[in-house]
Amino acid sequence: MCTGRIDLAFVFRAFLNGADAVFIGGCKLGECNYITHGNYHALSMANLSKKILEHIGLNPDRLRIEFMSSGEGIRFAEVMNEYGKKVKELGPLGQAEGLKEDDVKSKLEEVINLIPYIKIAEREKLATKLDTIEAYNSLYSGDEVAKLLGEVTSYYIDPAKCQACGTCARRCPMEAIDGGKNKIHIIMQDKCIRCGTCFDNCPPKFRAIQKLAGEPVPPPIPEEARTIVRQAKGT
Repeated sequence: MCTGRIDLAFVFRAFLNGADAVFIGGCKLGECNYITHGNYHALSMANLSKKILEHIGLNPDRLRIEFMSSGEGIRFAEVMNEYGKKVKELGPLGQAEGLKEDDVKSKLEEVINLIPYIKIAEREKLATKLDTIEAYNSLYSGDEVAKLLGEVTSYYIDPAKCQACGTCARRCPMEAIDGGKNKIHIIMQDKCIRCGTCFDNCPPKFRAIQKLAGEPVPPPIPEEARTIVRQAKGT
């Protein structure tokens, strides 16, 4: 599999499933057999992942990416032996970092839930092709990642403004909006990927979608309060 297909979710799910470290091996930069040069994308993704690991209190050395050709069997063996020793030194995930198992699991689950949002927010950088590994290593800063995860954008439908037109529900790529005829719509936050499609498509005359940054989303209104009672024309 081309390293360009490796997703942020693959890395963090591996840790969530009990891996103490993750190793990514790919073909040499600049020597892609096709035209995708997916290993550059993998390098960018790996560096972002390492910064996220550091942000949540895990050693970024638990993730490693190396580039080599299929003919470098000796080098591959050397790298794996060296990294195997490093992983043993690191110990079980979270233990050396002083984190409880439940805390590690909670932090990883939170990151996994935010991955669709992270990929949207960082899509330009993730697609950037730079000239050197050093340039990739400095692409993401700790402050940037802290802001990214600390000021997560969420969306909320103001029940006082929603007219149940259905535009947001029809455009939502994740079917994360619950509603119906004459029924105030709500965003199911557990399914929302925070892409902003609903915000962009809500009719300007209603402006029912609110964009929230770094603040909790209000709870949805009770089911019995979601019916919109309209006056008949001429009354």
